[in-house]
Amino acid sequence: MRVGFGSDHAGFFLKEILKKHLEEKGFECVDYGTYSEDRVDYPDYGKLVGEKVASGEVDKGVLICGTGIGISISANKVKGVRAAVCSEPYSAKMTVRHNDANIIAMGARVVGEDVAKMIVDTFFSEEFEGGRHLDRVNKMMKIEEEN
Repeated sequence: MRVGFGSDHAGFFLKEILKKHLEEKGFECVDYGTYSEDRVDYPDYGKLVGEKVASGEVDKGVLICGTGIGISISANKVKGVRAAVCSEPYSAKMTVRHNDANIIAMGARVVGEDVAKMIVDTFFSEEFEGGRHLDRVNKMMKIEEEN
């Protein structure tokens, strides 16, 4: 699986840790930046990774900023993206199972390294359940189409 990574300066160190963690598990990780702790704007990276996921260039995405909120909102502005901020594994599990999320976001100032690893492990081990949840995802995507 190809996974696109993006972060701002606040998430840089955690992005590097999670990339290495997933590469050790056999994932192909594509880093879209940022590449240092120099100040940058999170919307640029949320948009970029969102576009790469939506186009199919990568299968899923991982985004990290200080809280995970701003970068996920930015990604969710891209048509076809379903990005969820998760601060613990249960939410990561349910956002895949029920929402068919294609991007996980988290806050480097909110979660520690070990919890972040558990979150991505959970996110990438789950599958969308479909069924009644597909109807709900389709309703969400219809809102996107109408607006």
